[in-house]
Amino acid sequence: MSERVNDSPVQQTLVPAGEGETIWFDGNVYTVKISGEATNGRLSVLESSIPPGNGPPLHVHTESDEAFYVLSGQLEFQVDDEKFIGRAGDYVFVPHGTPHCFKNVGVHVAHTIFAYTPSGFEKFFLESGEPAVPNQPIPQWGPEEFERAVAIAPRFGWEGPKTK
Repeated sequence: MSERVNDSPVQQTLVPAGEGETIWFDGNVYTVKISGEATNGRLSVLESSIPPGNGPPLHVHTESDEAFYVLSGQLEFQVDDEKFIGRAGDYVFVPHGTPHCFKNVGVHVAHTIFAYTPSGFEKFFLESGEPAVPNQPIPQWGPEEFERAVAIAPRFGWEGPKTK
C-alpha cells in the first residue's frame, strides 16, 4: 500500500530488528531505520547506542525538529536552559532552532530511537561516519575526525562548536 505525496510514492516499510545501514560516529553506533527517501522527506528514524560518557556537544538543528525516545540507560539532556535525566520510556522533543545536547551519565550503554522531521539529517551521519564492522570495537574520534564532521554539518542544518 502506498500513497502519493508531491508526486512521489510513500511506501509502508518494514525494517526488521538488526537491519538498516549502521555506522560508527564519534564513538557511538547509529542505525538508519527509515530514511527520507522512503518517506518522501517527511521523517527519518534512527536507532542509537551511546556508551557511557558519550554524547554530542551543545548544538542546534536549523532545519529539522528532533525527537528522542529513550529505550534504556540514562542520558542527561540539556534542551535550551533546562537540564534533566532521560530514562527508559522518556520522550524528549527538541524544536528546530533550540540548543540541545545529551550525554550518557550511566554505567551502561544507552539506547534510543530518534527521529527528524523533516528528514535529511540522517544523511549527515551517513556521510560523516564510517560503516560499522561487526565484532570490532567502536573507534573513538579525535580532533581531526570531529573537525571533518563539523565542516560537513552546515550542509545538513547543524550549528555547533568547531572543535571538541
